[in-house]
Amino acid sequence: MSAPTTPASTPSNPPEGQPWRGVAAEDRDELSAATGIRLRERSRRLLASLLRPHKRALWLIGVIVVVDNGAAMAGPALVSVGIDRGIPALRRGDYTPIGVVVGLMVFCALLDAVLRYQFLMRAGRIGQLLLLDLRRRVFWHFQKLSLRFHGRYTSGRVISRLTSDLDALQDLLDSGLDGLITALLSIVTIGIILLVLDWPLAVVAMCAFPLLWLLSHWFQTHSALAYRRTREAVALLIVQFVESLGGIRAVKAFRREPRNEEIFEALNTDYRDANSRAMKLIAIFVPGVTLLGNIIIAVVLVYGSYRVLGGHLEIGVLIAFLLYLRRFFDPLQDLAMFYNSFQSASAALEKLSGVLEEEPDVAEPAAPAALPAPRGSVRFEQVRFGYRDGSIVLPRLDLAIPAGQTVALVGATGAGKTTLARLLTRFYDPPEGHVRLDGVDLRDLPEDELRRAVVMVTQESFLFSGTVADNILFGRPDATRDDVSRAAKAIGAHEFITALPDGYDTDVRKRGGRLSAGQKQLVSFARAFLADPAVLVLDEATSSLDVPSERLVQRALRTILAERTAVIIAHRLSTVEIADRVLVMDAGRIIEDGTPAELIRGTGKFADLHQAWEDSLV
Repeated sequence: MSAPTTPASTPSNPPEGQPWRGVAAEDRDELSAATGIRLRERSRRLLASLLRPHKRALWLIGVIVVVDNGAAMAGPALVSVGIDRGIPALRRGDYTPIGVVVGLMVFCALLDAVLRYQFLMRAGRIGQLLLLDLRRRVFWHFQKLSLRFHGRYTSGRVISRLTSDLDALQDLLDSGLDGLITALLSIVTIGIILLVLDWPLAVVAMCAFPLLWLLSHWFQTHSALAYRRTREAVALLIVQFVESLGGIRAVKAFRREPRNEEIFEALNTDYRDANSRAMKLIAIFVPGVTLLGNIIIAVVLVYGSYRVLGGHLEIGVLIAFLLYLRRFFDPLQDLAMFYNSFQSASAALEKLSGVLEEEPDVAEPAAPAALPAPRGSVRFEQVRFGYRDGSIVLPRLDLAIPAGQTVALVGATGAGKTTLARLLTRFYDPPEGHVRLDGVDLRDLPEDELRRAVVMVTQESFLFSGTVADNILFGRPDATRDDVSRAAKAIGAHEFITALPDGYDTDVRKRGGRLSAGQKQLVSFARAFLADPAVLVLDEATSSLDVPSERLVQRALRTILAERTAVIIAHRLSTVEIADRVLVMDAGRIIEDGTPAELIRGTGKFADLHQAWEDSLV
């Protein structure tokens, strides 16, 4: 069965993490700007939800920053007082004014150090709590999202969200956020101080503000687009890396290494170019701010000197004004450097907020129905389903499976067998029709009750890192070691498990790499049987078993499937023979329905398939 996909996105709203394919280069900035407002709004909602639990601590940090900023800003003003009041007093032999000024400067320096320490400690703690909450949200949400989402969202992009994007936020919180806040507050505070010190000089200084605003606006607009593209580029790079190494056996078997290197080199070059564009913007903005700052300081110095000579301005005020003006432009340069990590973090936050706003196709019911003691009666009523627009897998399916019946599904690849199983386990919801368990629509069942009642063993036999016992306990975490052993014995896995170096405590390693394909299948069976579901779905789950292992499983199935509803998808005659009923599917329709014996005696498709199976065994 082909992987589920979704309709392609329009060029004006390209898929997250994908390049702008099919869009003219001259239109890309305009299209990106059009979506930028929506992305920023989405990011603000996420940021607000992350900050909400820390309101009180943030207010305290705000007070600390304001007081600290006041202590830091007092320096030039005290210098002005020392020059204009302290030095003349010294000439008269009065040391008090200069002593007060020096004492206040020492006090402000100590206060600044203490408050800076408090700010860094408290802000760092909140930053780590934000990242902890965000990681938890993203991981939980990825698990909550439906298979349809995971069918189109590659594992590389998932890893990119949980690694590089969160790392970008970590970098901002670790190295740039405190400076960013201080710089913003300093700019506002200094602007006010300049007006208070001498408004004519402040008016002259403000002549540069329109040019400064234009430069800052240009940088902000273009850097937002640039850093969004760096996040897209690194996501594609990670996707290629993960998929290449994840399929390393196929890569080596088909000598794919040269082609993979070409693709990786192209993506790596794109990532380098995206970063180069971002750094070019920094290289223009920082010297531009410096140039404007030096020009306006020179102009203020000339005009201020003229006013000092005319007796309209004290020299200490001019010196303080110049010191504050220098402090005004220094934070602007700092902002440019912080903007590097800030824009990267903003782009990462846009990606993460996009994931968190994805709604699962299979949602929890608003008014859940109870299923206290499931019997296992299954019914498909007028079910219509397809993975893509215009591609219908099940055109109109009606099917009733009584409780306790074992049903085998057979048919060619693409006939709809796996789709039927996925709907029964509610990995997908049909847009039309109903799938019911004991008369209750699966949409109305809470997920935990549904997963206890319906269990699926897939062809993949995925095992998690850990012991054999841990993997079996996955079916029922509160089970005892005796329960685990009984489940393994029931499906014939106990013998090979006890022969392992540490028995049930043997580490299966990554994806069960220590076990053979057949052994992994048996562990998966034990996991499902320990869960003791009312309905058991086996999706070609014996395909990896050798003949001796399959015989063990077949004997176990005859006992364990008694009085339990089972739906078995298999291409092996031995698996079909244990079924009470056989359904032959073709193009999403059931074309034959009966017991194995009845269909074998007939002249339909199953009889031909049965004969082909027997011929293959000769």
